[in-house]
Amino acid sequence: MISSPGFAADTIKIGVPGAHSGDLASYGLPSVKAAELVVKKVNAKGGILGKQIELLVEDDVCKPEVATNTATKLLSQGVDIVMGHICSGATKAALGIYKDSKIICMSPSATTPDLTQSGEYPNFFRTIASDDAQAKIQTDFAIDVLKAKKIAVLHDKGDYGKGLAEFAKGFIEKSGKAELVLFEGVTPGAVDYSAVVQKLRRSGADAVIFGGYHPEASKIVMQMRKKKMKTPFISDDGVKDDTFIKVAGKYAEGVYATGPQDVSSNAMAIAAIEEHRAEYNSDPGAFFLNAYTATLALVNGIEKAGSTDYDAVIKALRTEYVDTPFGKIRFDEKGDAIGVGFAIYQVQNGTYVEIK
Repeated sequence: MISSPGFAADTIKIGVPGAHSGDLASYGLPSVKAAELVVKKVNAKGGILGKQIELLVEDDVCKPEVATNTATKLLSQGVDIVMGHICSGATKAALGIYKDSKIICMSPSATTPDLTQSGEYPNFFRTIASDDAQAKIQTDFAIDVLKAKKIAVLHDKGDYGKGLAEFAKGFIEKSGKAELVLFEGVTPGAVDYSAVVQKLRRSGADAVIFGGYHPEASKIVMQMRKKKMKTPFISDDGVKDDTFIKVAGKYAEGVYATGPQDVSSNAMAIAAIEEHRAEYNSDPGAFFLNAYTATLALVNGIEKAGSTDYDAVIKALRTEYVDTPFGKIRFDEKGDAIGVGFAIYQVQNGTYVEIK
């Protein structure tokens, strides 16, 4: 249900902010569809607490400076609770605004550890594991599985990409099994990354870990492969998206990326994906199941709390379990979903396949 004047006073309003246009729209639009599907079913059954749910969908383009305006706009529309934002930088920019207004925000994809671990945002929850867990899997995979002895770490200088890269750097240095031979930031949006690719070649790295998003990763990988560099490329959930494969084409083959754990055998995940295909005639994109889970968790939290009261819903999120595509979950004291983790994937024949 989209916002409709005259009906708003009797609805529970869930804000759905995220990247809905621009280069990173493929991360944000699946969350909108996930929320629409969950809400459609809840409303068809009579809603919650005797009210229908209304979605307030707002585009933040994944940019922190836009996200603050998005948050302010949602508040002006009387939002009760927020499912979003998508990117860590945008999420962090908006969180303080929500906190001051006692609005709970649950992201399906913002992975920067400090968002929960700093304790600064008690109003924040997420249905994805944090970057320290993601970086640990990446470095363990590079060292223990790929047997890399010299590892280069690149990042896009952003809150998400650089933060993840710094965790990877720390894990490599503490491992005692591999040497960090290059730690370098690249400028997002640049056309040519040949200078950093040349540094990568000179470093003698036998694996590279990249923190950032698919627009930069695709260009770096393409330039590496065109220069005949076969160095394994390991990235993150900012790259584990079909858009990366479409942009990088044949050069995407063999690239590794971490992403939310494979829950393809979970009955609720299967059903949610089928709902998407039936409603939109397409397969869902990145973070769809995380957003589906987040929407279910928020609806459950409100229902168990018996209201949209801030303290009551927070208590319900931390104590009441909810069945989701990621299994039966609740949230810890810091806001992280218990039992939700990451896995390693590789592009094989044009699709991401989980590496067991």
